[in-house]
Amino acid sequence: MTATERDVPEAPSAPPRARLRFFAAAFVGVLALAAALAAGHLVAGFISVNASPYLAVGNGAIDLTPVELKDFAVRTFGTYDKLVLLGSMAVVMLGVAALAGVLSRRSPVPGTVLIALFGLVGAFAVFERPDLTAVALLAPLTSLIVGIAVFLLLHRIAPRVWRDADGEKTGTSRRAFLLGGAGVVVGAGAAGLGGQLVGSSRDATASRAAVGKLIPARTAPMIPADADFAKLGTPPFLTPNDKFYRVDTALSVPQLRTEDWSLRLHGMVDREIRYSYNDIRNRPLVERTVTMTCVSNEVGGDYVSTSNFIGVDLADLLAEAGVKPGAEQLFCTSVDGWTSGTPVAAAADRDRGAMLAIGMNGEPLPLEHGFPARLVTPGLYGYVSATKWVVDIEVTTWAARQAYWLKRSWAREAPIKTESRFDSHRGFANVQKGKVRVAGVAWAQHTGIEKVEVRVDQGPWQETTLSREVNLNTWRMWWTEVDLSAGVHQVFCRATDKAGYTQTDQRAGTVPDGATGWHNVTFTAA
Repeated sequence: MTATERDVPEAPSAPPRARLRFFAAAFVGVLALAAALAAGHLVAGFISVNASPYLAVGNGAIDLTPVELKDFAVRTFGTYDKLVLLGSMAVVMLGVAALAGVLSRRSPVPGTVLIALFGLVGAFAVFERPDLTAVALLAPLTSLIVGIAVFLLLHRIAPRVWRDADGEKTGTSRRAFLLGGAGVVVGAGAAGLGGQLVGSSRDATASRAAVGKLIPARTAPMIPADADFAKLGTPPFLTPNDKFYRVDTALSVPQLRTEDWSLRLHGMVDREIRYSYNDIRNRPLVERTVTMTCVSNEVGGDYVSTSNFIGVDLADLLAEAGVKPGAEQLFCTSVDGWTSGTPVAAAADRDRGAMLAIGMNGEPLPLEHGFPARLVTPGLYGYVSATKWVVDIEVTTWAARQAYWLKRSWAREAPIKTESRFDSHRGFANVQKGKVRVAGVAWAQHTGIEKVEVRVDQGPWQETTLSREVNLNTWRMWWTEVDLSAGVHQVFCRATDKAGYTQTDQRAGTVPDGATGWHNVTFTAA
């Protein structure tokens, strides 16, 4: 070795490329997601709550969910189906956000790409909302910008590690990262809260309270004392507003004030008319007792309720507009873009008594039940007859327009099926042998219930005692006693309506036009 060679210093080896700590990287992704959603929610507060990317994606998920899965969610989770959806979305989004951070331990590029994809999905969901305008795209655009900016900022200051001859080293102060993360948390919390406060400033609660008491010019007949057997285990005849079933596609309850509401009646009519809330409120109001049923109601289910609805005759509004020959459906649109198709023949049938309702059990409609106004068409399942938050009625044909659920393979015309159920007892009951009292309800709206029968196992059918009939559009309660010997027994019920139809024992699901079959309860008699 020459002296020259000895004097040349050995080139130091390049240190391996630094990378983020695993949990710090995941935390970067999660915080960026939180900041993005909070920023979008804040902007949505000034535009529309449905412009919030989180809710827009949720609404889009509802629209794209297969009918069978959606029906399963309603059947399994009931009124908590939307909460389950939002919770599931949150879990998935948190997982993807954490993954975006982990994939970006060496470079921020993978996470940035994933955040951009998130933003595009949110923007597409907002763009597809029929109740939003182009300005609503500002919310997902803000989410996208804030999400990427926060991700890059936190990625830059996050703790890094590398290995050299001395072992593992930390290249960036954890303190700076923790302070930055805390700042993001505070900022996201403030933005989310701000969006909620701004959005709630348009809350319709005060508007509803200002309506005052609704006094109908034509009141419904008094409900007789023997219209239910509540003391024997049936529901009360009139369902309290807070107990009335609710099934709809709205992730957030629309906040529509009376001063902002109007109803446009147009299409195949002689005169297009637009009604304000005062136009409807100042008319002579009518009150009708109606039992409503959801098509998602399983055999023995609870999605059936009764109320005294207050409003105006839908037939009067149609007569004022002048329905043209050939019209087949009322294509009704909610303020959130949901649509239904109500047969013109049913809506214009004065004997049926379809209504534009603004009140429920003496009060203005509750927000979740359609305030300021909804449709009520006795005898038809709600998805074709009971549009809530209704703002537009187009008189048209079946071929011209297709409503929300028709696009998803549900039936076009959906008369409520004759059904009955047990309320006392439910499920699996342990009782003493001998006489056992059973009670329940039956319904066949716009036809009426003629009788309800029960039988034990494969024994003979025995007729029950019916409550006083209020009208053909309401349910009837029933009760009887059955004789049970010691052992396990199946007790069945079935209803016969006034047209002579008796419930079939053939079980069918809710899709496409309502469930069928006999409800039964299992008793174990000691």
